[in-house]
Amino acid sequence: MNQHHSLAPEALKQLFTEARTHHHWSSQPVSNETLQALYDLTKWGPTAVNANPLRIVFVKSEEAKAKLIPHLMGSNVDQVKQAPVTAIIAHDERFFDHLPTLFPVADMKPYFEKDKAAADVLALRNGSLQGAYFMIAARALGLDVGPMSGFNNAGVDETFLSGTSWKSNFLVNVGYGDASKVYPRGPRLDFETVAKII
Repeated sequence: MNQHHSLAPEALKQLFTEARTHHHWSSQPVSNETLQALYDLTKWGPTAVNANPLRIVFVKSEEAKAKLIPHLMGSNVDQVKQAPVTAIIAHDERFFDHLPTLFPVADMKPYFEKDKAAADVLALRNGSLQGAYFMIAARALGLDVGPMSGFNNAGVDETFLSGTSWKSNFLVNVGYGDASKVYPRGPRLDFETVAKII
């Protein structure tokens, strides 16, 4: 029987209350083994019909970064140059090809294969959820993250995802942040502003 309990306060600080978005990075590298461990933790987050539409391209080499940089806007260029890894968080528009394995309790593949609008909504929504799990998983493993918009999705798709059914959503820089250069902590909205209990 599962015994549920709250995480220790220190863990909550690392994941949420004291974690920061990073824009500046140390030179400490991130190993391929760490990136695999990051995915292996991320994959356990829940998705609709266990669809797991998340797809990731880890841009790590100088050659790959040189291909990504022309598609970036503004200060994102320097952030990607400095970060050890930039993850292209994408989703697979044909996620349903894997449903016979991932969701064997019901034959859902034909439904999504015939209804592109429904498939696209599920892929984007659940791929975004998994992108959020990815960032929390990174923090859980002692990494820092810096999520980014501000890039040309079509250009990234053409450069990195051509010939696949993957579509980019957002970018996340991953590594060990320079805590001395974080921006002042932004406020958050209180419960009464954002929530109702009915």
